[in-house]
Amino acid sequence: MGELTKLTIAGARDALRKGETSSAELTEACLSAIGEAGALNAFVHHTPEIARAQAEKADARIKAGDAPAMCGIPLGIKDLFCTRGVPSQAASRILEGFTPEYESTVTSKLFEAGSVMLGKLNMDEFAMGSSNETSVYGNAVNPWKGADGKSLTPGGSSGGSAAAVAADLCLAATGTDTGGSIRQPAAFTGTTGLKPTYGRCSRWGIVAFASSLDQAGPMTKTVRDAAIMLGAMAGHDPKDSTSADLAVPDFEAAITGDIRGQKIGIPREYRVDGMRDEVARLWDDGVAMLKDAGAEIVDISLPHTKYALPTYYVIAPAEASSNLARYDGVRYGHRAKLGQGDGITEMYEKTRAEGFGPEVQRRIMIGTYVLSAGFYDAYYNKARKVRTLIKRDFEQAFAAGIDAILTPATPTSAFGLGEMAEADPVQMYLNDVFTVTVNLAGLPGIAVPTGLDASGLPMGLQLIGKPWEEGALLNQAQVLETAAGFAAKPEKWW
Repeated sequence: MGELTKLTIAGARDALRKGETSSAELTEACLSAIGEAGALNAFVHHTPEIARAQAEKADARIKAGDAPAMCGIPLGIKDLFCTRGVPSQAASRILEGFTPEYESTVTSKLFEAGSVMLGKLNMDEFAMGSSNETSVYGNAVNPWKGADGKSLTPGGSSGGSAAAVAADLCLAATGTDTGGSIRQPAAFTGTTGLKPTYGRCSRWGIVAFASSLDQAGPMTKTVRDAAIMLGAMAGHDPKDSTSADLAVPDFEAAITGDIRGQKIGIPREYRVDGMRDEVARLWDDGVAMLKDAGAEIVDISLPHTKYALPTYYVIAPAEASSNLARYDGVRYGHRAKLGQGDGITEMYEKTRAEGFGPEVQRRIMIGTYVLSAGFYDAYYNKARKVRTLIKRDFEQAFAAGIDAILTPATPTSAFGLGEMAEADPVQMYLNDVFTVTVNLAGLPGIAVPTGLDASGLPMGLQLIGKPWEEGALLNQAQVLETAAGFAAKPEKWW
């Protein structure tokens, strides 16, 4: 049974079609693995009854010859996605007891394609964090251990998703990415994480953090699996005004393994001060791999990169402040107990103070400040203008013939739990240095595991593609994945 959970989506799809296994068997194997992995704290809401019922339907579809590629594949769903009849808490106390009567568009599409939901996955509260330490459920734990046996973060905010995929608890998982929340945890756990073009996947039914930055995407074991899963997740949704009315191409068919003659840009601004030697070496190795595959390597400049982090940490909290204003103890979720003489103002204050964790409170306060009278133009409007310049940098690079851009995914490998969150929140924000530009520009980006650091921990590289060209990006990523030959897995300790 344990071997079944190690299958990729592509491998499971082929095995299911050939009758070598069933969705019911795959699902039971995953449920068993989840039951043994409590120490990882990856799954926070378990849905075995739903999973078994969906697996039974999937097996019937496969038998009838009516089976899309994702039919019968057991998945984990990030707690940010609303799932009908299943708690959807965004890892926050303020949404305690919230069980939606509706299904997010992305999960609807996956279930229509025959996928199986094993349960909901841990994450940073409201997706605000880079280490999964802001969750009301407690932190998820990376299945990889540090050199001295210490517990490591799986990254964030999609930390539960990354941990579950890396530990073979599910064949794949959904994630969301606002500033790197799919790509950073993928790099920390030796998995593949794809953030699609903004608008490729519907945001309807996903609890909002920063509406102009949030995007759902797949977290998988391989690049091919990301292509298969994205095909089921993507598509126009009239319920989401930012959803692109574009046909969904066959992303898997775009993976040819041929990138000869393509131009890969290497941005000089991403060689940041203090970059670790092993990160620089990993990047150089990736350059060599793509060059050996026939790509032309071109040094490029993205001059406004240095403004990306401050721009992001003005825009994202501003949008969060606006989006989270609705959590007030009246409409749904947690409501504080009131004392004698307390009125509605005290109810709001106490509810939000109790319901939101420190990091969410911090970002709401920053966002409210930059949107306030007297500071709106100085901060928020200025950040919006710089965002346009960052986007223009990428547009000019692609207009000059660049097909994709290669960068590190993260400035370090996974760090120890408690190392940054308690010591210095700003240091935690710097973890997003290579990823936030992609969200600000609305571009697709993918993190691919390509090597191990000196401590034996996985590290990844990031490829950034042209808007709406996920197929080409996945093909480039497949070439990198094949050349790197990354096959390391964490030793089971949980």
